[in-house]
Amino acid sequence: MTNQNPQPLLGLRTALVLLLGCLVALGAGALTMLAGSDAASAVLAGGAAFGAGVLFFHTIIA
Repeated sequence: MTNQNPQPLLGLRTALVLLLGCLVALGAGALTMLAGSDAASAVLAGGAAFGAGVLFFHTIIA
């Protein structure tokens, strides 16, 4: 039995908010590494930036 009308796993808005959050996290992590910090600090900075970015983009994208 096949589903003739499959539903998307994520909505377009959700995918966009998560994508932008990932881009913010990558940017923050890369800048932290370029500043001379170790990898653990860069991962922590990226994680914090991801959380803040998702919250920010969730607020501003209608």
